[in-house]
Amino acid sequence: MTETTRRTVILSAGGAGMAAVLTACAGYGEPAAGGGDASSTASSQAPEAAETSAGADGGGSAAEALAKTADIPEGGGKVFKDQKIVVVQPAAGEFKAFSSVCTHQGCDVDKIADGTIDCPCHGSKFKITDGSVATGPATEPLEEKAIKVDGDSIVLA
Repeated sequence: MTETTRRTVILSAGGAGMAAVLTACAGYGEPAAGGGDASSTASSQAPEAAETSAGADGGGSAAEALAKTADIPEGGGKVFKDQKIVVVQPAAGEFKAFSSVCTHQGCDVDKIADGTIDCPCHGSKFKITDGSVATGPATEPLEEKAIKVDGDSIVLA
């Protein structure tokens, strides 16, 4: 013989509201990441082409090839979604790589423009020269990744 009390109704309503909030937050950032599929698809196809041509050269690092140097524009870069890496060329012949995961809330960056690596979720921007924060809300820089130029290929170090 349980009796429904005002306290039971209020606690049930609060629990349902909390469940709705958590469900809404669980997918936060996903539409923006999915919305970048056009550039991400192009980016994810490029490594396969680079791996194939690197293999033809007889290089032992074909599995790690990301791109050809000519594929990375000076003052810009390219996001490799599958590898969670962004490769940039801040100055002619200088290549750097960073994690493509934004340090603010873990969204994937989706483009490089005007000297910054941009996150679509909350607007954080990181400098292509060193991965440091150019515009928040992120407060930590992107993690630098080791790469090397092997001939005209960029490979993971």
